[in-house]
Amino acid sequence: MHKRILDHLNSAILLFDRDLNLAYINTSGEVLLADSANQLLGMNASELFKTSEPALLANLKLSLAMAEPLLDRALTLNRIGQSITITFSATPLTNEKGQPEVLVELLQVDNHLRISKEEQLLSQQNTARLLVRGLAHEIKNPLGGLRGAAQLLDLELVDPDLKEYTGIIIAESDRLQGLMDKMLGPNKLPNKKPLNIHEVLERVRQLVEAEANGNISILCDYDPSIPDLKADKDQLIQAVLNIVRNAVQALDGAGVIRLKTRIKRNVTIGRKCHKLTVKIDITDNGPGIDAGMMNQIFYPMITGRPEGTGLGLSIAHSLISQHNGLIECQSEPGNTTFTILLPIESGND
Repeated sequence: MHKRILDHLNSAILLFDRDLNLAYINTSGEVLLADSANQLLGMNASELFKTSEPALLANLKLSLAMAEPLLDRALTLNRIGQSITITFSATPLTNEKGQPEVLVELLQVDNHLRISKEEQLLSQQNTARLLVRGLAHEIKNPLGGLRGAAQLLDLELVDPDLKEYTGIIIAESDRLQGLMDKMLGPNKLPNKKPLNIHEVLERVRQLVEAEANGNISILCDYDPSIPDLKADKDQLIQAVLNIVRNAVQALDGAGVIRLKTRIKRNVTIGRKCHKLTVKIDITDNGPGIDAGMMNQIFYPMITGRPEGTGLGLSIAHSLISQHNGLIECQSEPGNTTFTILLPIESGND
């Protein structure tokens, strides 16, 4: 029971014996240290933290020697090819044999900041969506009356030249009606069924390659071991297609788009920790997104192109949100990546 509870924590939990050999590590600890429990158990703390900030090992030894809890912040933990900032907490214990042990909690600070940023972004996007929905509804009502009046007037007119004007009013009313429908976003709940995510990506690849007439190269790097997830195939195709088409427009006729899939473990989306998620990276080598727009790109009607509607990314975000997922974006000249995270486990139904 205790192991199940510890394995569901976001913090890395490590237990060291009196000789500072690792006796237990939870799932989040394996993720943080980028290695399996089979490889880590039995390893001494001096070996485990030998390339990290010396204060880590010193704090561990001090807590065990003094039998006192110890907390230290902003320490650097080095793992394969990456340095991360953590908060270190050590609590001395005594096992059933009366021998001293020390329980260590490692919390990745930059991960905590990322979660806070995600929550703020989701809150802002939901607020903007509600405002836009309210505005769209207010516009649709008089728009319907305008169209109906134009139709009645058209029936009374005999002069073909005058009918041309009423035809323009009706056509423009229909165009604005379509725009309002897009602003309102998805109008039905997803019909979720077991789905291989690569079916979605391959369909999008085929559609975009047909539209691009061979001027855009699409490179695929798929993880074939990814299990099926429960999702609405049509909605995911639309979401991914909107993002890929956005990349095509950024490339302005020629360039490279990369589609990559991987598994991510213990990902928190909106305060809920998902044990398994699909990570989809959509990367282009275009000019990048202006830094001033990065915090607004998922808002409706925000676009960097004169001919754009600013609805593609907003609709994609709405569709992914309906699947309990998340879209993130990182951009610099020559490398813009949209990352889609979708939960796999049964909680995704």
